[in-house]
Amino acid sequence: MKTKGVRTNKINIVTLGCSKNLVDSEVLFTQLKGNGMAVTHESKKDDANIVVINTCGFIDNAKEESINTILRYVDAKDAGVVDKVYVTGCLSHRYKDELEVEMPTVDAWFGTNELPRLLKTLRADYKHELVGERLLTTPSHFAYLKIAEGCDRPCSFCAIPLMRGGHVSRSMDELVMEAKSLARRGTKELILIAQDLTYYGLDLYKKRNLSELINRLADVEGIDWIRLQYAYPSGFPLDVLDVMCDRPNVCKYLDMPLQTGSTELLKLMRRGITREKTESLIETIREKIPDITLRTTLIVGHPGETEAMFQETYDFVERMRFDRMGAFTYSHEDNTHSFSMPDNIDADTKQERADVLMELQQGISQELNQQKVGKTYKVLFDRKEGGYFIGRTEGDSPEVDNEVLVPASTYVRIGDFAHVRIDRAEEFDLYGEVV
Repeated sequence: MKTKGVRTNKINIVTLGCSKNLVDSEVLFTQLKGNGMAVTHESKKDDANIVVINTCGFIDNAKEESINTILRYVDAKDAGVVDKVYVTGCLSHRYKDELEVEMPTVDAWFGTNELPRLLKTLRADYKHELVGERLLTTPSHFAYLKIAEGCDRPCSFCAIPLMRGGHVSRSMDELVMEAKSLARRGTKELILIAQDLTYYGLDLYKKRNLSELINRLADVEGIDWIRLQYAYPSGFPLDVLDVMCDRPNVCKYLDMPLQTGSTELLKLMRRGITREKTESLIETIREKIPDITLRTTLIVGHPGETEAMFQETYDFVERMRFDRMGAFTYSHEDNTHSFSMPDNIDADTKQERADVLMELQQGISQELNQQKVGKTYKVLFDRKEGGYFIGRTEGDSPEVDNEVLVPASTYVRIGDFAHVRIDRAEEFDLYGEVV
């Protein structure tokens, strides 16, 4: 009979979902390393006997991916490949009771705010001295900096408050300390993330304080780019634009999810803004910073969206000519306000509308990129792939935006900046030479 030998525990952390989840995994990774434990992130070797799965529960596709990942490791446990399977993150937080019944061989389930309990289960101490310290799973030259947790917005379609709770800002001192620690380890780009950046400071400082935070982060030596993602349009703090103008290391880039171009649908979505006010805000932003890169995301197929409303959104995108855009199909999330409305648009229609918008955006992106041919841009290089070094301009966030490709016959160092003259453009990529 085969018997198991004694082996040293090794923990593999598997991360699903958004960059906010990635930061949570990095914090867990740092705490476990600080306890002297053997830990890896998304190991391809399957050599860890303990697996921690950090799940996403935002929309149907993400939930399906999370469940399939859990089932994969449950099967590995049944086969004796791993000893323990633990699940944390949004899906676990929201559906823990049901999942415990459906997957009884998972060893324990944890919510989004239960890091100390997870560490205790893994026989590790929560080390307060590691707050502000973080080992990265991304390339060391860029890092996501989560400035707040949760959300207070009442958007009808969104389940984030159910999984992450209300908005809680992190203190400026703690964030600056973390930024300095990252910079000492070679981080050059900070990507500020939260469910809503614009709410920053309302709970701690009794006012919107994003501009002051950015100013303090811009003072950190070694940080060349600071990028803003996930800014809500309603109540947008315009003083942030002043900081973008004044501080050369604050990217002229803004990711502002707008969801739809129909005022009637914005009301159904409980977004607290009209299309007209949104267009006015975009005009103000572009007047203040003419060369800003604007990214947005849109939802199609929300309950009540008529063909006329969708046409309004199409016309809105055509007028606004966003630099970057993503379009997603509506997911009917239980316990949200939208869940009380009939999900009356079939999946094929939702996908068709998303495809139509993305085809429009592809043409816009092609035209905007052609205007860059012959110009020179500062580029941060992320990786080498095939015959190219691949990087990004100030107007591009990792993984979601355009990329700049330079032939590998010209050497550049990963994690460094170089100036690149663009000689060819496609819909979502630029090609050039280092100058």
